[in-house]
Amino acid sequence: TALPISKTLAFVLLRFSCPLTFGFPTMDKSTGIDTDSMTLTRFVLEGQKAHPDATGDLTIVLNALLTAIKAISTAVRRAGLTDLFGMAGSTNVQGETVQKLDVLSNQLFINMLSSSYNVGVMISEENEQVIIVDAKRRGKYIIAFDPLDGSSNIDCLVSIGSIFGIYHAKHNDHPTVEDALQPGNQMVAAGYALYGSATMVVLSTGGPVNGFTLDPNVGEFLLTHENMRIKSRGKIFSINEAYTKYWDAGLLEYIKQCKFPPGDKAPYNARYIGSMVADVHRTLVYGGIFMYPAHSKSPNGKLRLLYECNPMAYLVEKAGGKATDGHQRILDICPTSIHQRSGCYLGSPEDVDDLLACLKKGAADAPK
Repeated sequence: TALPISKTLAFVLLRFSCPLTFGFPTMDKSTGIDTDSMTLTRFVLEGQKAHPDATGDLTIVLNALLTAIKAISTAVRRAGLTDLFGMAGSTNVQGETVQKLDVLSNQLFINMLSSSYNVGVMISEENEQVIIVDAKRRGKYIIAFDPLDGSSNIDCLVSIGSIFGIYHAKHNDHPTVEDALQPGNQMVAAGYALYGSATMVVLSTGGPVNGFTLDPNVGEFLLTHENMRIKSRGKIFSINEAYTKYWDAGLLEYIKQCKFPPGDKAPYNARYIGSMVADVHRTLVYGGIFMYPAHSKSPNGKLRLLYECNPMAYLVEKAGGKATDGHQRILDICPTSIHQRSGCYLGSPEDVDDLLACLKKGAADAPK
């Protein structure tokens, strides 16, 4: 008998808060389960051993994030059976319609992170102000997150995700909003979860980018994509062409080059899902370029810097790619507000360089 969603999530949280222990270096042939699996927690712990000064606090924060992600994954897959599709009847600080799963996901992130005793400040897409954790549970990390990216696609079953970036707090005792306004180059870790045909977490803690896929049989994220590297050049461009009339000349020229390359070169393929996690994940795996530009209708861009652009730029750069707002490296932008927006271009380094050359020429040729 299906449990009500509240009981289901309570079961999930209890089950997934207790990591499995793998101690034997063999595959159990009778069950098909690897008894020495490389779980995400184990992977982070092994990396922690390489840094004698590490306290393990970041590992605790990541485990809290994984608990929330596993619960969200369960809720997403049961949404149609538990009345979690549809709108919650309100709008968020961005003026966007809030979905029921948005509310649940935000609550999970906030509650799991604040209960880790290692987070001091949280910035969520769904909350107008920064969230300051109670002093008795306050820790040294700042987490910026979009609890459910692409939520407008929920009802039509398109892949959605969660995005997060982790920073050190400047003032542990009395944190303020200024502690959260750090450039992306100060991040200590970033990642995203993709809820698609499988649930996957892509993560970097300052080193290589690694992908971990949730094995529902054991309830753990297992290492499946080690040291992910983006291609130097891809064959895919991703942009919402509905806004073509608002683009500047440089961007128009770049898209023209993608569609009508010189000589016998094959044109690029156009792919656009409308869920940032899904579009960026495809770009990371297959190469190419993802574009969400600032334009005449949205001169400051549309994506949020702290919890969308920065974490994705961090991951793409760690995987060998590039990320820019069209004028400067995204990770070097100093934010002035927690919901600041930005243009965003990221992907294979040669593709980004081609784009920047077109933008530079377009700016130079523009009427003064």
